[in-house]
Amino acid sequence: MNILPQTTRRRLQKIQQIPSVWEGDRRSLSGLKSTLDPNSEGNGECIIWVDGSEGFVRAMDVVSPEMGPEAIVRTLLRAIETPHSPAKPARPQKIVVRSRETQFFLRGALQNLDITIDYVPELPLIDELFRGFEEMNNARPPAIPAAYEPLLRQSAYEIWQAQPWNVLADHDILAIELNSCGIETLYACIMGMLGREYGIILYRSLESLKQFRIAAIEEKSANRLEKAFLSQDCWFLNFESIFDLDDDEDEDEDEDDDFDLADLPTSEIRPLFGSVHPYEGIRPFLDEEESIAIYLGLQAILQFFECHESDLDEETISEIKNTFEVPLPAEDKTEQLISITVSTLPQLSSELIEMIEDSEDDEDNDKLQVPLQDDLVPENSFLSLGMVPWDLIEDIQDRSKIYYQSKEISPKGDGLPVIMIQTSRPKAKELINKILDCGGLESVCFNPGEDPFSGNHYDLGILQMVDGSLYLFGEFLADDPEHIQARRKWENRCQKTQGYCGLIVAMGVTGSSRGNPQLNDMMALFETKAVDSKELAMGVLQLMPQFDF
Repeated sequence: MNILPQTTRRRLQKIQQIPSVWEGDRRSLSGLKSTLDPNSEGNGECIIWVDGSEGFVRAMDVVSPEMGPEAIVRTLLRAIETPHSPAKPARPQKIVVRSRETQFFLRGALQNLDITIDYVPELPLIDELFRGFEEMNNARPPAIPAAYEPLLRQSAYEIWQAQPWNVLADHDILAIELNSCGIETLYACIMGMLGREYGIILYRSLESLKQFRIAAIEEKSANRLEKAFLSQDCWFLNFESIFDLDDDEDEDEDEDDDFDLADLPTSEIRPLFGSVHPYEGIRPFLDEEESIAIYLGLQAILQFFECHESDLDEETISEIKNTFEVPLPAEDKTEQLISITVSTLPQLSSELIEMIEDSEDDEDNDKLQVPLQDDLVPENSFLSLGMVPWDLIEDIQDRSKIYYQSKEISPKGDGLPVIMIQTSRPKAKELINKILDCGGLESVCFNPGEDPFSGNHYDLGILQMVDGSLYLFGEFLADDPEHIQARRKWENRCQKTQGYCGLIVAMGVTGSSRGNPQLNDMMALFETKAVDSKELAMGVLQLMPQFDF
């Protein structure tokens, strides 16, 4: 049984104790997670502490079922020290729980805090809160109004069977003139030609479509792409598997990467409808008027595709326009025919293709003629930024067995700032020979980089060779305190040496000198210059996935 550290107990004992009784519990969120935590995955559990005297929640957490009873204590300590407003830090006189196991655990964990911990069969305040959560959850509108759910689902499955994405790319936009439901024209974008993701986006304005395409091309970071996505004004139909593949523990990650929804039978596919708007975000439900508009749009696409599939399968789609009568069932079981005109927009398609090509040309122009390579530093090498005293530099220069590239540096400061790469003897020889094959080491720099998928920012260490080739020697998290301190020392030392620095290649990575190579371990010293990344004009480098075919 773990108990609180003495320092924590003393800190808690200093907090004023109030004559109140708190209720605490841990309950399953099955069926309630959309109300309490929309972003939670799986069936989580809610830990909640309520002040019975004041009648408000002091602290609440959503945790996974695998979390042990320690999570209850963590939430309780927050309730004591940093409670939700308007509560003030306080220590209760008494705690009541409805689990004997929790009662015994808390008695052991909260020793010497002068808090009575009792068992009660019912917790009226928490019971009332969860009844309110259930009412909120039950009050949520259905994803699709009952009267239109069969129509939309049937239309979705007809779209899935028709597979328009086999002939229409996402730049082949269709204009759908509804002139009903408050909508004049919808602009349909068919998703799925590249596989994996399938669906139809119905933009409510042409301006929204163009703005999103421009933003998606220009914005490369994950956060900015998300912002661009949420700025759309559209309805959507997406398809997904009825099975949650992420929860399948037996599913191999590589197999997930190769998974294509189109490989599943129709019985294992389900459609999802919703709306995206800058003010609403993603809304996973539709009202009656929206359901009618989407139904009419999907039916018009189906009829247009059926009539002109061979024309749409051409490499360059010409201007095609046709009007259809789409039946709309009414409540009295009669049908109203809605006249809808669907047309291709070849000029717009050309504009979208041109935008993509221009962006690719700009990227090619911005890229260095020499790609950044990452095969110089051997795997499992020990890498560090540091400084070597001048007397040791002199000893290295005098050693004939150590390769030495001289820059005729005038000793200034305490020593020479160096990058140290320690590996095995054979790999060190190979590394040195690679540098010599490139004509030697020209310069060292640090360049910003980012991973657009995780949002992480990096400080990339780069070695420039005499022949102009560039090699990555290290990837450092930009916000890592240890690296920040090491870089600061590096910059200060380089200023003292007027920009001169060195690269030392050493052996002995698996021996007793790992991380601290001695003179006998050193195999090469390349004296060089530390330059600003602006001199290489690379900008912010992005980590991009590599695909093998």
